Amino acid sequence: MNKTIDFTVFCLESYKQAHNITGKAALEIFNENKVFEYIKSFYDVLHLAGQEYIIKDIDMYINSRLN
Repeated sequence: MNKTIDFTVFCLESYKQAHNITGKAALEIFNENKVFEYIKSFYDVLHLAGQEYIIKDIDMYINSRLN
């Protein structure tokens, strides 16, 4: 499988677990906020970061889209 796809799945699963939500809910949040595009655009930086940093970064990205 493509390393970007593997990483994207990792991000989705990590987000789901961190927020104690279902996979379906996490997928809806990612789709509504274009998180997949964000992850793809910043893959080079994000894939070097730790899981906690990635979750915080995704949260900040989503929050910035809501404001």
